[in-house]
Amino acid sequence: MMMQKNAGQTLLTTAEAADYLRLKERKLYELVAERQIPCTKVTGKWLFPRADLDRWLLAGMARPHGVVPAEPPPIVGGSHDPLLQWALSESRAGLAIMPEGSEAGYRRFLNGEIVAAAIHFHDVGDPGKDANIESVSREPTLYDAVLIGFGAREQGLLVAPGNPAGIGSLRDVIERKVRLVVRPRGAGAQQLLLALLRREGAGLEDVAATVEAPTGPDIAQAIRAGHGDCGIATRAVATAAGLEFVPLQIERFDLLMRQRDAFRPPLQKLLKLLTSIAFAARAGELGGLDVSEAGSVRWAP
Repeated sequence: MMMQKNAGQTLLTTAEAADYLRLKERKLYELVAERQIPCTKVTGKWLFPRADLDRWLLAGMARPHGVVPAEPPPIVGGSHDPLLQWALSESRAGLAIMPEGSEAGYRRFLNGEIVAAAIHFHDVGDPGKDANIESVSREPTLYDAVLIGFGAREQGLLVAPGNPAGIGSLRDVIERKVRLVVRPRGAGAQQLLLALLRREGAGLEDVAATVEAPTGPDIAQAIRAGHGDCGIATRAVATAAGLEFVPLQIERFDLLMRQRDAFRPPLQKLLKLLTSIAFAARAGELGGLDVSEAGSVRWAP
């Protein structure tokens, strides 16, 4: 079998990848369907970058205590937050941001693809539970990680100026079938929506979901453009977009990182800023944020 080359990247066919990983092709297709393995589709055929397969294998390697993965790139992934975006720029830490939702960022972090993940998980059965600590504490590969508090955020429904639909609660969204802009599956805000719907004895099928928005600001833009009447995001997002806000829940927003990286210059610059007067002042300007515990260790194994 001949392996394909693409700009210096070795690409394996399904049969080659299965042989390389010592898996049955059926199992490989299962991993593809579950989006658990790096791959790309070209002209109807799945191809697997061998270098990415190597990194995927290393990410899942069982390591003795004290042995840590390779250096991750200087990227903070996970959930989007206006204050976090400002802090990364203001700290001049040289850290990029990749906002794509809590679950996606968490998975990237576990795979060693980012240096830190911003998370705000929610327990569908109990919206008030501290799901951030619960999630990271049961992951065995986080034996060398630390969860740093960033802030407590006010989450709620973003609505158009003047609240023309008269939305006062999530129950109104359910009963009046107002158009709801949703977040992707795995996003913290979407987890919160599902949890709150369950508390109301309802599910996603009971709301008039319209478009899907990648981030809170995208929800705001969708509402302003008339693609929906409301959507869940933070008060800070509503304030920045000039929208009105219906409060629903206070949540924890935290930064997950490896302990070794927390003591290195880039993250040290960011963490130093979290305890500054300037950071607290900016949080006050954005609104809906309690940063009194910012920079504190919320969990460590």
